[in-house]
Amino acid sequence: MKRVLSLLAVCATLHGFTAAPAIADPEIKNWKTPHSMGCMMLGECTDGVDEVFSLLDVSHEYDNWEDFTPVANEFNNMLVSLNQVGVKVFLADEKYFPEGHRGVYHTVSNNFFLNRKFMDSPATLMMVMRHEGWHAAQDCMAGTIDNSMIAIILPEEDVPPIWREMVKRTYPANAVPWEAEATWAGKSEKMTQDALESCARGSMWTDYEPTPLTREWLEENNYLPHIEYEYEYNPYFFYYPQVHSHLHYHPKTDRIHAHYHKHGYGHRHHRVGRKHKGYKFHHSH
Repeated sequence: MKRVLSLLAVCATLHGFTAAPAIADPEIKNWKTPHSMGCMMLGECTDGVDEVFSLLDVSHEYDNWEDFTPVANEFNNMLVSLNQVGVKVFLADEKYFPEGHRGVYHTVSNNFFLNRKFMDSPATLMMVMRHEGWHAAQDCMAGTIDNSMIAIILPEEDVPPIWREMVKRTYPANAVPWEAEATWAGKSEKMTQDALESCARGSMWTDYEPTPLTREWLEENNYLPHIEYEYEYNPYFFYYPQVHSHLHYHPKTDRIHAHYHKHGYGHRHHRVGRKHKGYKFHHSH
């Protein structure tokens, strides 16, 4: 699917492209390489990799810790939402990151890592936190963070051209849709916070309308409910379906809810005229 992407590691901030993480021996010969970063992301290299539980775990690493106070609420709110959906945040030594990489989100482990070298600036910290946090939200948009898929959250035309043009100069062409909106989010206060809170609430697909291709993929993989019908009163319901019962089945939770529905002549329910798969219902709620 064009707008649902399977990745082992989502693009790192700034230079944007990361190789698939390798299973590395903890004794790394060449630091600041995709190899060393892969060792970190897989949890095999742990020296100098510290989990972040609040902003204090970051700010107290630096002499200018008081400068971080204005961003405390947004940072901690994002962190709470990330933890609620199973994403952990780590502060890691620069030796693990290729040159210029300030952060990376790993879609398999559902962790992301901040480069300790750059996090002494509150502005940089928040830009990276928002950017990588947006990738976590994209992971949520693609069904669940438990898979290794990501999907764009916003229609591509909604992303301001300045961010798209900036990303085109830095990232591979096939990563631009995902990175353009993540870069925009990285520069926008609370944009990522809102998306992560939506993910934590379980309302991602109502708060953000999936793009048509993403919605199609979500339905085909049973992340969004299918609709089945039982028509009443009229055997010629296809032509004159005035009254029928309407069943919504949620495969992931194995729940059904039903209600009666009336409408006029010629009304069609299927959004694009597609025939949905049939399901054998076992429970009614």
